[in-house]
Amino acid sequence: EGEGRTMLPTTASKGRGAARSAPPLFGPYLRRIVKWQQMDIEYTFWQMVHLCTSPKVVYQHTKYHKQTKNQWARDDPAFIVILILFLVFATSAYCAAFGESAPHAALTIISVVFVHFLFAGLVLATLCWFLTNSYLREEPNSHVVEQRVEWLYAFDVHCNSFFPAFVILYVLQYFLSPLLIAHGFLPALLSNLLFMVAISYYHYLNFLGYDGKFSLIFKLTLLYVFLRLS
Repeated sequence: EGEGRTMLPTTASKGRGAARSAPPLFGPYLRRIVKWQQMDIEYTFWQMVHLCTSPKVVYQHTKYHKQTKNQWARDDPAFIVILILFLVFATSAYCAAFGESAPHAALTIISVVFVHFLFAGLVLATLCWFLTNSYLREEPNSHVVEQRVEWLYAFDVHCNSFFPAFVILYVLQYFLSPLLIAHGFLPALLSNLLFMVAISYYHYLNFLGYDGKFSLIFKLTLLYVFLRLS
């Protein structure tokens, strides 16, 4: 009964539910990251498009994934691989447009991929994973076993949230750069507006990723935490 009224991405951690919890993810996940032919590229692009247009549809399919594979996190690394390639191409385009030297361009690409995306994502995913498991879960009772959010799912939520921000701040901003680098009130206003929209949408998608089981007060608390991170 409890499972029927909740959609929080969790795995059972004790009791009989523990025996039916999702299998270890990191081994198959890391093995597939170097096997391009095993990645579902078409579905990945479908997710990316809908994250910008209908993000709730993506998380609805995440529920179907849980029902069929008994885990919330992706077992296909295609999303991360393609997003990193997009970051490399976009950053290279910026470096070429602004006349950066090859060594400085390489340093910029490494910084964007490993610091702005991966390191920041690891920190934010770990923080959200800790907060949800420590403070935002319903207490188990006689009908519901204890539930815990998967860490890899928390990182998936970060990746989902990062992609629309990437489109706004790396793609759209690139094409608007002739206007944005000009002096004046309008370029400054437009630049800040782009960052505001990107950060707000990032936190909104984070909220969608953890939404579903919490009471209203817990949802407001989680939303407040995301806003404080911006």
